[in-house]
Amino acid sequence: MVPIHVSLTVRNQSDIEDVARLLATHSRLSRSEPGCLRFELYQSNLDPHAFFILEEWESQAALEVHREADAFQTIYAPQVLPLVERAAHPVTVVEGR
Repeated sequence: MVPIHVSLTVRNQSDIEDVARLLATHSRLSRSEPGCLRFELYQSNLDPHAFFILEEWESQAALEVHREADAFQTIYAPQVLPLVERAAHPVTVVEGR
């Protein structure tokens, strides 16, 4: 399993709604990809500019396929990333499930 947590901060207030819509579409499409075990999108209740994606992929290969898939290549990379600051955190599960 390959878990990744991504934090995104929308740079401009005027882009928050567009980013939320784009990320929701990206998330729905990503969840249908082979090897996707979990793909959840959150928006902060304290700061509307802040979004968080919690992903789990079956393998590194599945993650690489995701990065070449339509959701990533037509929505996330070209439309979301120019509007946000991004920090990706590959993580290790210490306690859970």
